[in-house]
Amino acid sequence: MGVTWYTWLEQARDIQVSVQVLDALARALLLDPGERAHLFQLAGVADPTPATTCPSVTPAMRAVLEQVEPFPACLQNSRYDILAYNRTYGLLLCDLDTVPPENRNCMVLSYTHAEWQSSIVHLEETQRLMAARFRAAMAGHLTEPAWKMLLKRLRTESPEFRTAWDRHEVVSHRTKRKEFLNRHVGRIAVDHTDLWLTPGAGPRIVTYVPADEESRERLERLQAIASMGRR
Repeated sequence: MGVTWYTWLEQARDIQVSVQVLDALARALLLDPGERAHLFQLAGVADPTPATTCPSVTPAMRAVLEQVEPFPACLQNSRYDILAYNRTYGLLLCDLDTVPPENRNCMVLSYTHAEWQSSIVHLEETQRLMAARFRAAMAGHLTEPAWKMLLKRLRTESPEFRTAWDRHEVVSHRTKRKEFLNRHVGRIAVDHTDLWLTPGAGPRIVTYVPADEESRERLERLQAIASMGRR
């Protein structure tokens, strides 16, 4: 690897560098988590362990997620990567612990993960809205390799996403009332709230507050099931 290769990498050119080479380079240069993430973004390659090396997930942030239980909550970045989550959220749509870190992305899961999809009551409407929101969000990240890589993956792996994307719809708002069909406790209705951690669009805590007493009771049961599974 010569000077030209490093220059092209810094310019985010498509040089087809492998994950193994990037990982070796990151270790050789003793990169910290933020620098490592930037390296993989420049190459347009998914880091094999993005959720376990994210500097945004502090002990304080994990404590906040735990304190809101039994309400499901997670930490997401603006690209919809799920960076951390509490126990209730981990069992809400699927067993998230069994999903590889590189696949813990709401867009990827909503379009490619069968169990996640089966847990969304209004799946087609949700997918269409997510594609429209993703298009709106991507407007500010058009030159970023990680965003382009995610778009390419979705178009490659999901015909449903290609159909929704080709509608060219743009929506900035998010549906507040959501309904899920959980395999452990049944139907759950929740109200969605985003708690932004920085000014403007960026990292956020996503919370699902039960919309009725029956949903509250079912979330409490789901938390109990998740807690037993973690013991």
